[in-house]
Formats: sequence, structure tokens, C-alpha cells
Amino acid sequence: MLISVCVATYQRPEGLRRLLDGLNKLTFSKCETPNVEVIIVDNNSTGSASSVYYEKVNDFKWSLKYCIEPIRGISYARNRAIASVSKQANFVAFIDDDEVPEPSWLDELLFVLQKYNADVVTGPVLPHFVDEDVPDWVVKGKFFEPNRYPTGTLRHVAFTNNALARFEVLSKIDKIFDERFALTGGEDSHLFMRLYHMGYKIVWADDALVHEWIPKNRTNIKWVLRRGYRTWSTHSFCEKEFEPSIQVQSIRMAKGSGLILYGILLLLSIIWSRHMFIKALLHICRGAGTFSGLLGRQYQEYKTVDSV
Repeated sequence: MLISVCVATYQRPEGLRRLLDGLNKLTFSKCETPNVEVIIVDNNSTGSASSVYYEKVNDFKWSLKYCIEPIRGISYARNRAIASVSKQANFVAFIDDDEVPEPSWLDELLFVLQKYNADVVTGPVLPHFVDEDVPDWVVKGKFFEPNRYPTGTLRHVAFTNNALARFEVLSKIDKIFDERFALTGGEDSHLFMRLYHMGYKIVWADDALVHEWIPKNRTNIKWVLRRGYRTWSTHSFCEKEFEPSIQVQSIRMAKGSGLILYGILLLLSIIWSRHMFIKALLHICRGAGTFSGLLGRQYQEYKTVDSV
């Protein structure tokens, strides 16, 4: 059995180093230890991640590959990673270059996939704040805490920050990651929602834990609101594409209106509380993003280097 772990990276040498150290500590107890290959795709045309690759390759217990995707954009990098997967691979896993998995991460994903006969398995990404002095409103508002579900829960979407998929399923799709999302993000939502609508089974694995390193430049109101707008816009955009019926779009419009109205009511009703004030703004941004997606508008979150 061969599992290919795909990693897209862009100007995050320290993050990539941490990730590779974490992948080097993977253990298997619930499943037989598979062969593992880790594929690094550097989305910087100058090959800025090559030094980390050469630093780690000789002491890496799994197979380690490195290649460059010169065309800027996350979709291009992820498609290059898939193109680099060995033909005999059985499964493809995804994780980001600002994350570190628990040693049991891949074991848990594989175990749940086999137990529930799923095509895709996804799990939680827990926040790890780089700066110890995290703003109080971030903690109280739980803005970086993921939604979690019991293991085995059926899902309609997954994300490449923590996922495992059958390679034969991905192999049946042309341009696995849609290039329209190269600078907007959301290419993973689009892929997994497409698989769901094709009839493939997506399951939640709550013990397959990944930790995301969150830098100080993300623990601010602007970043939180912008991310809320973009993610809800992407989801709405994809839902419109896969379920174009008037009924579904009407429900989506009602949800967007409801989010905006709820946010306004929070603003009008709350006793001053910074985290609740920001939550109110976030609801409004998510509602606005919902309408933006329905209108087919895409916000290019990754257009600038600082946004990555």
C-alpha cells in the first residue's frame, strides 16, 4: 500500500521544516504501516524551498520528492503535486505547509476511511498560536476553533489542510483543482464538493488531528473578517455551480440575508463586548460573501504575497 502526501509550499521555510519533522514522526498502530511518499511542490519559481528539501531528505524515513511549479497559484501547485504522485499509489493525503500533524494523523485517516468504506476522509485542524500574547477577543470568540463532528459523520465537503482520498477517485477527474481558484483559494472546497455531488462518500475523522501555526498577522480583525467573507463566498459560488436550481439558490439567498440581519441585530443589542462585536461583523461579512458567490464574484485572497 502506498500513500502519497501532497504539500504545496510558498515562502514558508520554517513552516515546511516543522511539517517535515512532523511527518517524519508518523506512526501506525490501527493500520499496517504503508509505504509513504511525501511530495513537496514549491510554488516559488526561484526554488526557495529547495534548501529545506536538501536539509531533510537524507534523514527522512519516507520517500521525499521535490519539484517546482513556476505558475503562481495554489491550484497549479496542487495539480503539479497530483501529477507527481506515483502511479501505484493507493491514497493521496493533503496537508498544508503551516501545519504539523499528530503522529497518529495518517493512521487515523486511513483507519476511518477503511472502517466506513469512504472515498474521502477529513479531520479537524486545531489552532496553535505562534505569539503567546493572543488578543483576548480571539480566545473568547473562538474565531480559529474548527467545527468538529463525531467520527463517521457524513460530510459534503473537505479541505486540503487535512484530508485523505482514494487515488483512483481523483484519477477519474480532469484538472483536479480548478484553475479559476488559483488566487482566490477554495480550490479544495470545489474539488470535494464536486466529488460529493458525483456520489462519492466523505466522512469525518475526529481523531485525525493537525495543528495549524497561526502567526500574529492573522490574529487581527481585518484578517478574520476577510477570511469569513472569502470562505462563504467560495462555498456559495460552488453550491451555485453544483446545485443551480432556483430552490437551492433561494435558500442560499435566505441564508445570506439571515446572516446579515443577525449580525445587525447583534450590533444593536449587545452590551459592549469586543469579541461579540467582531462576531456580529463576521456574520455580516459571511452574509455579504454568500451574495458575492451567488453573483459569481471571486475575491483574490492570495493575489499578494502578504495574504499567503
